[in-house]
Formats: sequence, C-alpha cells, structure tokens
Amino acid sequence: MKDQIEEYNEQLKESSPEDILRFFLGKYKHRVAFATSLGAEDQVITAMLAGLDFEIKIFTLDTGRLFEETYDLLDIAEKKYKLNIGIYFPDAQHIEKMVHEKGINLFYESVENRKLCCHLRKVEPLKRALSEMEVWISGLRREQSMTRKESKIVEWDELNNLIKINPLIDWTRKQVWDYITERKIPYNSLHDKGYASIGCLPCTRAILPGENERAGRWWWELSENKECGLHVKIK
Repeated sequence: MKDQIEEYNEQLKESSPEDILRFFLGKYKHRVAFATSLGAEDQVITAMLAGLDFEIKIFTLDTGRLFEETYDLLDIAEKKYKLNIGIYFPDAQHIEKMVHEKGINLFYESVENRKLCCHLRKVEPLKRALSEMEVWISGLRREQSMTRKESKIVEWDELNNLIKINPLIDWTRKQVWDYITERKIPYNSLHDKGYASIGCLPCTRAILPGENERAGRWWWELSENKECGLHVKIK
C-alpha cells in the first residue's frame, strides 16, 4: 500500500477536497475514518462528508481537558448533520499514574512531560480508534505551521500503519473561513475570541495580531516542538 502513495498524489493533485474524499471512500469503503478535533478545518470536512453518499466512521478524542465550547460544538454538529460522532477517551489508569507521579499540570514543566501527556491523552486513543482502518482523513493544512509545510495530500502514517489523507492541505485560512461562512457551518465560538487553533484548555490561548495560527498552542515552547504526536512523521 505504501507504494501507491506517490501514485495517489499524482492522480489527485488537481482534485477538489470533495473529489479526494469521494475517491478514498469509494475505493476503501468502510475502512476509512475521519478524526475530527472540531476545529475549523475539521468542521469543513464534516460538512463535506455529510454531503456525500457514503457511510464513514467519524470520531473525536476527548482528552478530559477540553473547553466547554468544544463539547457544545460536538453536540451541535451531531444534530445538524445527523451524525453519531464516536468519542475515544484515554486509558484512565495511565492518566491516574501520570498525574500521581508528575502532577496535574505536568506539561508546563518540560517538553518531555507535555509530550507524555499528549501521548496518553491523544496518540494512544487515536491508535485504538484507527486500529481496523486503512485510511485516516485529517484536516491538516501546510499554512498552519512550519511542522506541516512539507505535508502532502496523501501520506503514509508509519505510527498507525495506514494511509493519511489531507484534503485541505493546499487551502488557506481564508478559504476555510469563506467556506464556513458561505455554507453556515457551525464552528467553535472560541474562534470569535481570537483562538485560531483549539486543543486542550490549559494548553491553548488566543493568538496576538500577526502571530502564526498555532502560536496559541503550547505557547511556552519553541515552534519546532509544537505537535502533539498525532501528525509527527517518523524518519
């Protein structure tokens, strides 16, 4: 399957996000899953998927430290698009052990601690959610950060051993928000308060004028470290 990645990229390089989704849903049927963070990009993809005549597994990761506004949007999106969005939680025993040993806000102490927290709350549940899938749909865009500028439409995810597709990879932030506005797609109300990228509450702040979209995520760290582990490429 890995050998087909470049072939897919060449074949789909001029395709719209909807056509990319249609292609993989048609080819891989029930082995395609969409992991939504309920961010702006993922709300766009949710709306696109709702307009296609395919059944698909849609899920989100509840880390246990999300904003209330994120839970509100989850409820709104399910009702609007008549979806059942699955929720995957971290292993409670692993979280209890981590907090007991390192404290409730361990992530502020070191990058190592933060990555451990992200791994237990996000990476492990994602791996479980994707365990029987062949394709993972993601809302990544190159413009979001320096860690994503080399991403392609279709990639091989070594960590989860499957294909990852990024239908919006070439979109700008303006394209995302124009799409949301034109189609009246529900979005997280925190975006109206300066939150460009929304993750866990203690690790997210609003961005300042001129800052990068993901500057509000783990703002105390250097920019090259700003990934939770879900989209890290294994060299």
